[in-house]
Amino acid sequence: MESILQPIREKHATLVDLLDRVLDKGLVINADIIMSVAGIPLLGVNLRAALAGMETMLKYGVLKDWDERIRSYARKEVKKKDAEEEFIDAIPKNKMRKQAMLTCKSIK
Repeated sequence: MESILQPIREKHATLVDLLDRVLDKGLVINADIIMSVAGIPLLGVNLRAALAGMETMLKYGVLKDWDERIRSYARKEVKKKDAEEEFIDAIPKNKMRKQAMLTCKSIK
């Protein structure tokens, strides 16, 4: 009797499929590197790296604070831009409006 959960080999897997899988599931690399000369360790490196898509990282709680800071900053920038546009829209369409637009751009 053949089991339903037999592994299958995808013959047409591409780099895009691999990248999609890594970003969806995540990949963790742990490496210990020791450089030695004549049996004497000179340099030791402990490497830990995680590679995943942003949704996967947030799902596991990695970079949550960073994501919240970036989103907060983006919201502030949008509000600032909206306020500038409202200011410019309030000015009559003439030479003064063009000057106000140039002033707002030069302040940035």
